Amino acid sequence: MHAGDWVDEAALDALEARAARLLAVWGNNDPEPVRARLPEVARALIAGLDMRVVHETGGAAGREARADATFPGADVLVFGHSHIPWDTVSPAGLRLLNPGSPTDRRRQPTCTVFTALAADGQLSDVRATHLAPRAGTIPGGGARGSQGSDVGLGSPR
Repeated sequence: MHAGDWVDEAALDALEARAARLLAVWGNNDPEPVRARLPEVARALIAGLDMRVVHETGGAAGREARADATFPGADVLVFGHSHIPWDTVSPAGLRLLNPGSPTDRRRQPTCTVFTALAADGQLSDVRATHLAPRAGTIPGGGARGSQGSDVGLGSPR
């Protein structure tokens, strides 16, 4: 899954070439060729879970309530935009996940990605991998590719 801000079409091409299945959307930093190839909102049934992906969810205050109203019936919502890791459960039981960013850490100490296990209608073992900087650092603190340490997120907020 990718929640947008590909920045260029080459990044989308590269991930599509490597992925057996890609559930992805465009973000506000994406050029028209990327937007033409991807939806604003993506949806898939994965291991019995109604998964949604969107780039923008609005500000942090009230996010869970807005997500409940916008994505009724969804089990998991993966979102981006802020590039800041987020893991909460809404009042209706919707799991909201923002994996951060593997390339632009913004105001975070490291770049991050999330992994999770989806099986039998349950999402478990959600983990943030903190990526160590490598050669090819992007201005603003990001890094292109890396290996890092896994951190179990435990229970959502």
